[in-house]
Amino acid sequence: MARKKSPTAKSPDLQEYAKKSDEGATLTTNQGTVIADNQNSLKLGERGPSLLEDFILREKITHFDHERIPERIVHARGSAAHGFFEVYESQEKLTKAGFLTDPSRRTPVFVRFSTVAGGSSSADAVRDVRGFAVKFYTEEGNFDLVGNNIPVFFIQDAIKFPDLIHAVKQEPHHGMPQAASAHDNFWDFVTLIPESTHMLLWAMSDRAIPRSYRMMQGFGIHTFRLVNGKGHSTFVKFHWRPKLGTHSLIWDEAVKINGCDADFHRRDLWEAIEAGQYPEWEFGLQIFSEEQAAKFPFDILDATKLVPEELVPITYIGRMVLDRNPDNFFAETEQVAFHPGHVVPGIDFSDDPLLQGRLFSYTDTQLIRLGGPNSHQIPINRAVCPVHNLQRDGHMQQNIPQGRVNYEPNSLQGGCPMQNAVKGFSSFPEPQTGAKIRVRPESFGDHYSQATLFWKSQTPVEQDHIVGGFQFELAKVETPAVRERAVSNLSHVDPTLAARVADALGIPAPASSKVASVHASPALSLMHLPGELGVATRKVAILLTPGADLAFITKAKAEIEAAGAVPKVLAAKLDPKSSVPIAHTIVTTPPVLFDAVIVPPGPIPTDRLALDFIHWMYRHFKTIGVGGAPGPVLKAAGIPSAPEDEGIVELAPGTVKLDAFLTALGKHRHWGRPLL
Repeated sequence: MARKKSPTAKSPDLQEYAKKSDEGATLTTNQGTVIADNQNSLKLGERGPSLLEDFILREKITHFDHERIPERIVHARGSAAHGFFEVYESQEKLTKAGFLTDPSRRTPVFVRFSTVAGGSSSADAVRDVRGFAVKFYTEEGNFDLVGNNIPVFFIQDAIKFPDLIHAVKQEPHHGMPQAASAHDNFWDFVTLIPESTHMLLWAMSDRAIPRSYRMMQGFGIHTFRLVNGKGHSTFVKFHWRPKLGTHSLIWDEAVKINGCDADFHRRDLWEAIEAGQYPEWEFGLQIFSEEQAAKFPFDILDATKLVPEELVPITYIGRMVLDRNPDNFFAETEQVAFHPGHVVPGIDFSDDPLLQGRLFSYTDTQLIRLGGPNSHQIPINRAVCPVHNLQRDGHMQQNIPQGRVNYEPNSLQGGCPMQNAVKGFSSFPEPQTGAKIRVRPESFGDHYSQATLFWKSQTPVEQDHIVGGFQFELAKVETPAVRERAVSNLSHVDPTLAARVADALGIPAPASSKVASVHASPALSLMHLPGELGVATRKVAILLTPGADLAFITKAKAEIEAAGAVPKVLAAKLDPKSSVPIAHTIVTTPPVLFDAVIVPPGPIPTDRLALDFIHWMYRHFKTIGVGGAPGPVLKAAGIPSAPEDEGIVELAPGTVKLDAFLTALGKHRHWGRPLL
């Protein structure tokens, strides 16, 4: 018998149901299951590893990994180079990883540097964290050390990573701003999770606007394990130290660079390698035991914390040199796939909940970005050692497996390929007990002490720049409550910092808060590592103005090149007949692209662009060499006479002796100048 239709019955309109506003709603999974805890992944015990059964974490990360096609969701804007790594002496007491135990090996590497927030077409010199990812092609398999130029991170648990990146990316209703954190969404999010405070201090510092990829430190961020041949484990933090030192841009300079050369860092790396000025880093380890870690006043599984060098010194065990540019940007720089889970025997993981989530996320994100499960077959991603397994088919399969066997164990192929308990990777057997819970350990609860440590470890100049960073970013925020919350959080770091930021925002200084009592750690200052190579690869502009001494320019170029720096002659226009080769015009090559300028002996320049060039070199605290008395040239450029300024060097006409100029250039900046 047919059912009678009810005159009031109506099937649900699924589209209308989906359009319901989020306002006042309860957080659910994509299947509608209400979420009880969106702050912590499911772990075995409060400090234990994350569990694969955490369907909330996996759904959230999977959806996030596949949001953008085909560009990387984060680290989309990158530059890369080939090179090699070699260990100084065997580290077999610490690890059985072959590339760290055999000094005779020269392990190939591919390194990709990147910004985080911006798209692939964004500018280089933005305020942002920089990725520092190294792929080691070892004889035991590929090892990827996927880090940043800052040793800590914004969040403690991977379940918050999609929220962080959603907040820092362009606001979804209008797609702005590109490659910038100076907007309401970002600051609303980070001021609601005080665990981000330490990282915010780093992000507002000069670390976030590096002078060059070649002048950045690199950090593995997480705590890892090294395991030796006897099965003994130690904890380790990984470090890269640039031989050129750690140097930065200043904000005004960075803004101008983005306007005149959006490829500034990419061009710098490419040109240095093409010129044979190969960038080099030392590889360092902070080694500590479980017993030591238990006594630290912070949790080594907390990615928002670092291990101060005063507590555990860095031991430098090897070096990395980048000596070859990619042959094809897309095939190599764009298609390279890094993964913190690509490890070799002798290197293992900790239970850091941010790292644990990354171990899932990185493979997952390549499935859509690189077309499927065979991205490891792309040439830049291939291991250099033999690869034998029974994985088959899949989108973009490039191998042609032979034989009938595609399973293990088997007898039809002599059991091969077969597992090897002696040479194979085995996880460190860390004992685990505990209930399955979603909770943040109490040991993760101190969000301000290390932020205070970082602040107190900066020079006055660096502190001024941090204040300026907060002032600029928060002045872009339109919601008063968000600005006030940000300043309130800073009061837990340092009352002076909070008061200075509040003053610029027209907010009353917050009441004094209890601030941690810490000793400064000089190693946290960017200026702590001036570099070992002096003026090497620094760029010097030589202004060829009417009547300039051409013989002086020729000799000056030779002396600058002999010192390892890079001289470029600039003139008002290109002139193929000039006896001095002209590299660029002043119109196309602004002062922010150089580290110093020389005004050769001759008439005082009258060209407005040349005078502006000198003026901005002064305002950006750079070295200025003047043929003859500097006073008249400085006056013409609108610069007050400052004979005590060691960055302004008089070059005697008729002779070329640049010792004093090169010494001043080696200081990189001259911070004592008054602001114009």
